[in-house]
Amino acid sequence: MSEFNAAQLSTLRKRHSKWLAGDGILFKGNCLNLWGKDLRSADLRDADLRSAKLHGADLRTANLCGADLSGANLSGTDLSSANLEGANLGGGEQISSED
Repeated sequence: MSEFNAAQLSTLRKRHSKWLAGDGILFKGNCLNLWGKDLRSADLRDADLRSAKLHGADLRTANLCGADLSGANLSGTDLSSANLEGANLGGGEQISSED
């Protein structure tokens, strides 16, 4: 797995936002593809990760508080000890610390 620094991750998130704004038209940006990447302890608080490709990513201890992961490919993703408070995992369901 390869690691990303904060600046690289920020750039990828901006491209993904453009892709989402363009209804998935690729020339307006890129779908976030972090397949198999090492994102341990990444700060993805309030990130718009809708439809992102996160298959097999290592998100252990990542901060995903308030992140929108609806429609994201999370198969094989390691979310152990990740902060998922208020995260949207699709279908309108949110994870709450009170659940």
